[in-house]
Amino acid sequence: MKPTGTDPRILSIAAEVAKSPEQNVPVILLKLKEIINITPLGSSELKKIKQDIYCYDLIQYCLLVLSQDCSRIQGGWTTISQLTQILSHCCVGLEPGEDAEEFYNELLPSAAENFLFLGRQLQTCFINAAKAAEKDELLHFFQIVTDSLFWLLGGHVELIQNVLQSDNFLHLLQADNVQIGSAVMMMLQNILQINRSKQTKMLLEINRQKEEEDLKLRLQLQRQRAMRLSRELRLSMLEIVHPGQVEKHYREMEEKSALIIQKHWRGYRERKNFHQQRQSLTEYKAAVTLQRAALKFLAKCHKKKKLFAPWRGLQELTDARRVELKQQVDDYVRRHLGSPMSDVVSRELHAQAQERLQHYFMGRAMEERAQQHREALMAQISTNIEQLMKAPSLKEAEGKEPELFLSRSRPVAAKAKQAHLTTLKHIQAPWWKKLGEESGDEIDVPKDELSVELETLFIGGTKPP
Repeated sequence: MKPTGTDPRILSIAAEVAKSPEQNVPVILLKLKEIINITPLGSSELKKIKQDIYCYDLIQYCLLVLSQDCSRIQGGWTTISQLTQILSHCCVGLEPGEDAEEFYNELLPSAAENFLFLGRQLQTCFINAAKAAEKDELLHFFQIVTDSLFWLLGGHVELIQNVLQSDNFLHLLQADNVQIGSAVMMMLQNILQINRSKQTKMLLEINRQKEEEDLKLRLQLQRQRAMRLSRELRLSMLEIVHPGQVEKHYREMEEKSALIIQKHWRGYRERKNFHQQRQSLTEYKAAVTLQRAALKFLAKCHKKKKLFAPWRGLQELTDARRVELKQQVDDYVRRHLGSPMSDVVSRELHAQAQERLQHYFMGRAMEERAQQHREALMAQISTNIEQLMKAPSLKEAEGKEPELFLSRSRPVAAKAKQAHLTTLKHIQAPWWKKLGEESGDEIDVPKDELSVELETLFIGGTKPP
């Protein structure tokens, strides 16, 4: 069954392979390498492309090409080595779906055997080659084929047994050439490492399953023991209860059981609601903080814009408006005749007005600084409260988490230090001094003891020099 939503590039390659002659098929299949390389590794898109390649039998075409005679393939060992890379990458991470049995039992073992056969052919060509450049090129192709085989085994570790039992692999191990032999031994070492890691994972999985089974068995035994004890307790109580009170006793037990179930269920529900509300409350506080900061920033910008705005002058007045304003001024002067004032008195009043204005502006600046200081303290207190709400308990604190309990406020630090010294003094005092004391009584600590530097106490703030 062909998949829906197939990549048009895969459809084009499959149609071209079906219509082209046999000798052109290997070169057409090389287009798959470009599609695989430009797709992000591990993405869902690459997984879908591999499924499309398998469903349109392009993997089977690659396998058939690799099983042919190398001299008949266009491009020679260059095309073959690239086809091995395409085949290994397509087989790793592929989900065959309905054809899983055929894929795992036939296609994968055949691909591994073809890789080994190609490696054996490259080994023979390398030994028979006379030129050094030709040997280097053949060794490069041999490395590509072995890397493709290793990639295939890394994705399907069940093929390791088939590789180790293959006659072609044994023939590669018997190579007399040093370069080929070192490459084969490196591949064998990598295969053994994969096999060892597989065995380690199997042992860990077996141990995990065994631990789970033991845990289930212990839980089952504990449950059975609890049920047996409960039944024995009920039987002993039934022996004590009068036969006429048995039904009443059953009703009471049912009510108690129902109350216990309801209590646990309500507790679970309230805890769940609390965690949900806590998250929403944190988000709400964060939103309010951001909105407050944004509004303050916009208000400052608006204030600066008003302060530094250029003078636009007065609005032009018409003649009628000028006459009206002049008449209003004359009427006001006629009704409020003022006493004559000398120049000295006018200068004094002007100086007083200037002084009062200066005092007002200075006071307003101080009030603004005080307001900013109060807002900063409120923000700091809010931040400390949120950190303390989110902080773990002191028993569970690790690393730098105990620093969340530090305070930068001198009064808070002094009060904490005083309380700690009081507790230490009360603990270290002899027993006869504690006679007659109540649990809530406070112990006076001299002020000179508050200046003692203790390295392990909660002091916070700025330390004295």
